[in-house]
Amino acid sequence: MNDNYRQAFQEEATELLAELETALLALEQNPGDAELIGRVFRAMHTIKGSGAMFGFDAVAAFTHDVETAYDLIRNGKMAVTQAIIGLTLKACDEIKRLICEEAGALTPESLALSQAFRQLIETCPKEIPKVQAGLFDAAEAAVPSPAGAAPEITYRIRFKPEPGLFATGTNPILLLNELRELGKCSVFANTEDIPFIEEMEPEGCYTSWDVVLTTDRDINAIRDVFIFVEDQCELAIEIIDDGSAPDGSAEYKKLGEILVERGVLEPLELQQMLGCQKRIGTLLMDSGKVSAEHVQAALMEQEHIRDIRQKRQAAEVCGSIRVPAEKLDEMVNMVGELVTVQSRLNQLSNRMGDLVLIQVAEEFERLTSGLRESTMSIRMLPIGATFNRFQRLVRDLSLELGKEIVLKTEGEETELDKTVIEKLNDPLVHLIRNSIDHGIEKPEVRRAKGKSEAGTVLLSAEHSGANVLIRISDDGAGLDAAAIREKAVEKGLIQPEAALSDSEIYQLIFLPGFSTAKTVTNVSGRGVGMDVVKKGIESLQGTIDITSEADRGTTITLKLPLTMAIIDGLLVRIEDTHYIMPLAAIEECVELTRKDVEEAHGKHIASIRGEIVPYIHLRQLFGHLGECPDIEQIVTARIDGGRIGFVVDQVIGQHQTVIKSISRMYNHIEYVSGATILGDGSVALILDLPKLVRHAEVKQ
Repeated sequence: MNDNYRQAFQEEATELLAELETALLALEQNPGDAELIGRVFRAMHTIKGSGAMFGFDAVAAFTHDVETAYDLIRNGKMAVTQAIIGLTLKACDEIKRLICEEAGALTPESLALSQAFRQLIETCPKEIPKVQAGLFDAAEAAVPSPAGAAPEITYRIRFKPEPGLFATGTNPILLLNELRELGKCSVFANTEDIPFIEEMEPEGCYTSWDVVLTTDRDINAIRDVFIFVEDQCELAIEIIDDGSAPDGSAEYKKLGEILVERGVLEPLELQQMLGCQKRIGTLLMDSGKVSAEHVQAALMEQEHIRDIRQKRQAAEVCGSIRVPAEKLDEMVNMVGELVTVQSRLNQLSNRMGDLVLIQVAEEFERLTSGLRESTMSIRMLPIGATFNRFQRLVRDLSLELGKEIVLKTEGEETELDKTVIEKLNDPLVHLIRNSIDHGIEKPEVRRAKGKSEAGTVLLSAEHSGANVLIRISDDGAGLDAAAIREKAVEKGLIQPEAALSDSEIYQLIFLPGFSTAKTVTNVSGRGVGMDVVKKGIESLQGTIDITSEADRGTTITLKLPLTMAIIDGLLVRIEDTHYIMPLAAIEECVELTRKDVEEAHGKHIASIRGEIVPYIHLRQLFGHLGECPDIEQIVTARIDGGRIGFVVDQVIGQHQTVIKSISRMYNHIEYVSGATILGDGSVALILDLPKLVRHAEVKQ
């Protein structure tokens, strides 16, 4: 089996499992929703069939029992219960493991899960029991079983694969065998399209099949057989006998009628052979019931609608393509190189003063900027898929901690760079776990406070300029500033007499080893987690802000750049060395004169618009030799909720910055997050402002 096909199956199956998990969590709240039940069944059916095709036999074998259980549920013979949902979620985890390991084998745990589903199937009651009161939000989950056996219906199935079907690893014989499992089945292979051997493509499929199937299953069960090849074949299913014919009646359509229905014989040809009828349009016009214009108009409408639907189907098939992430990364790197060349061209044209060259450089800059925006937009993904993953986390933690938690999401359509989204998962996991464990109270405590027993965690996202704001809010007890301060003093993190605002106290929870939990649990109490959050967000050039109110809840706001590949930076200079500061964190730039320095009496503070702002003198911190210019400049930024300045010789201006990784030899320089190449070919370091502040504090 081609590795590309196996990889394609793994990618599609992973996406399908994510959708399946979302459907299961929704089904737990609405167990009578037939559409959700159908989604779960079809997902399991697709995973089983595709797994068998692409050599994942363990996946197919394991999924079979799960699919059977949901087939019974779909046909109203079994009720959805919390136990079934729990088992199915565990089954999803096991399927994910088998797919990721490729050659993964069934373990004792997976065999135990399969046995649990078999017991459910074997003990399936004839009538669906009532669901225990209060188990689900839905008032009624039970659906009465149908009275008596379902009637047998006979279907005519026309299955004509595309010639390239074999290239996808699909074996039509497996599909036909699956049809045989549904009932009495007669199959006829049409071989008239097979060409002469010298014209034949060895990998082409030239055979189509006509199938007559008598079964007590509905048409959806037949469509499910072809669900993973429906875009690669012509499929027609129609009822030719609904089981309502009188007993003993053997009458059926004449041969000519069957040939016409199958499309083998044109009605006109049949009429010519029989010599007894005319076309319906001709008959109607001859009778004077309709005019020729009416008939032509009806035919025109029919042809128009047919063309529109064919074009729409083609657009749906070809509207998007799957591209490996590595190719996108390579394209972004090439665009980054192009941005660097464009910067060099601008410098060269300005130095030469040639008007024609300047015009070409400006046009090249416009095209490069458009290409950059287009390339970045290709890498952008909606954050909703990431948000949906946490429904399972909240469900499991609710059961473990004995709390009722509802997770709500807003702004799922907000887009972020795929690199940022991938690195955002772990910080969000820690923040949500922290909100549920520390923030939201037990149901009895909430009841005593006059709150609803079910707590709420809100995940929201929105764009804010060149950034995205992600908020994690809960309606719990809020942060206890006094308890946090006491714990920080106890651990020697701050001095007892230190004057800190509530915002500064809240930031202490991100220090390594900090925890206010009195007991160690599976969820918290080890002082690990929140420091990981801060490191993760800072590695994305983001910031964290916390607001809290007693008994009203806590909101943690993450401010993140839209992309990490090419950012807008502020280019500054100290002597002959250039540095880049991420523009997203910058507030303003002001002058610092010798007089301002003298009035501060040796302290690194400046008065900016009536506010005292501490600053870091980068020339001194980095050890640059030489005299300071008479007029320096302060670049102010908002770091960890506070305002701080960075003194440089000169602010050159905004710079489109292509981030390049630096050698591992410089890993010990924590305040540098990367480098970029300027237009003259020199290298400028990109400063990590939060880490730069901490570095300055340690050095002082």
